[in-house]
Amino acid sequence: MPAQRRPNIVFILTDDHASHAIGAYGSAVNSTPRIDELAAHGVRFDNCFATNSLCTPSRASLLTGTYSHVNGVSTLVTPIDASQTTFISQLKAAGYRTAMVGKWHMGDGPGHDPQGFDYWDVLIEQGEYHDPRFLSADGLRTVEGYATDLITDLSLAWVEGLEGDDPWAILIWHKAPHRPWQPHPRHAELYKDPIPLPRTWDDDYATRSSSARRAAMRIAEHLSAEDLKQNPPEGLSYEDEALWKYQRYMEDYLRCVAAVDDNVGRVIDWLRARGDFDDTVLLYASDQGFFLGDHGWFDKRFMYEQSLRMPLLMSYPRKVAAGQVHDGIVTNVDYAQTLLEFAGVESHPRMQGRSFAGDLVGKPTSPPAEGMYYRYWEHDDVFHKAPAHYGWRDTRYKLIYFYNDGMGIPGTGGFTYPGEWELYDLEADPDELRNVFHAPEYRAVRSALQIRLWRAQQALGDEPHPSQARPEAV
Repeated sequence: MPAQRRPNIVFILTDDHASHAIGAYGSAVNSTPRIDELAAHGVRFDNCFATNSLCTPSRASLLTGTYSHVNGVSTLVTPIDASQTTFISQLKAAGYRTAMVGKWHMGDGPGHDPQGFDYWDVLIEQGEYHDPRFLSADGLRTVEGYATDLITDLSLAWVEGLEGDDPWAILIWHKAPHRPWQPHPRHAELYKDPIPLPRTWDDDYATRSSSARRAAMRIAEHLSAEDLKQNPPEGLSYEDEALWKYQRYMEDYLRCVAAVDDNVGRVIDWLRARGDFDDTVLLYASDQGFFLGDHGWFDKRFMYEQSLRMPLLMSYPRKVAAGQVHDGIVTNVDYAQTLLEFAGVESHPRMQGRSFAGDLVGKPTSPPAEGMYYRYWEHDDVFHKAPAHYGWRDTRYKLIYFYNDGMGIPGTGGFTYPGEWELYDLEADPDELRNVFHAPEYRAVRSALQIRLWRAQQALGDEPHPSQARPEAV
């Protein structure tokens, strides 16, 4: 659906920014007025999900429009084959000028550095918040300043240097608000009042599988003085120390988000000053969600809602009506085809997603998704102890299978545990506190979802784990 003028594309991506720390999604812990502008002028997506809630794999899926088992990037330590077709390479072939600035985090060196970009300037691995190192085709250098501001500076400077009228696409991919949560000093006074606790802070995991109970992501026990930049006061009880850690963690996390919000505002104002805002597809997203004390945890990885759910806000005033809420299921695998459709560029046959561009202009090009398939491949027995698992989520139910066999990072012990199932009724239990997989009244639901999961795996070309029994009705 090409417009009279092919749109420019600005894709702002953050790392670990939970949707429940964005005002447009009803945040109870912070405000994000500039990010919220995208919802006011465009669309807020209420059911956008990561298909593998981990930074490196999610970025690979966003670029290639494929699942982890297809693009080959399943864990933090599996680098991308950067010669793969991406929506960027498709745009470039169609005459777009293309750039990537910020956090790449999909490997570096020959074969893994960004490809398909006219210009790229990326952080080294996770990157630093202060005086970060940047790698470009010209080599490695250190740039003085704060990463979130610098990434925006370099991005806008590249566009300012372009000549001619051909459209351009730029990925502005931030490090923030990823650990170690180092805010800019200008935000040092924010969020000093007590930050509200999530409803599930005291989750006792009573009905969950042992797979979930083994996770080493509890704020009370697994956030260190290094994370928090100071030791807890002496003499605190276990409960009070946990609350102290939560407050310290959230203060720094939300201050990092504040810098992101500032810089989203800079991009919006810059586009308006150029007269380009109406003709630009402007996206704000995170590579996955994040636990902000939900279930007592930090980090991500699990198929539970706060980790699974991605914020996605998009504006394109020339074609997309303002103030929309899209409540259909979309995933990070869908972004590539959607951006290509807005640009009037054919998607590649290898891409597995569903374009939702037509949904936003009242002309859907395919039926809505019935659900989404998820697979987390790392079986980490050393750090977060989040076991490998996969599952299916539809509009009401979520089925998860922890297959627990040591697959994932080599050298982590390869511990083997029996496979375990979890099932949640998101209508009756939106906080996912009650695993009903073994409840008799959910027997029919359980069987239907196991069939749906199996069929999704077959349709997407993924191999079920050998411990997962084939459903009888398939």
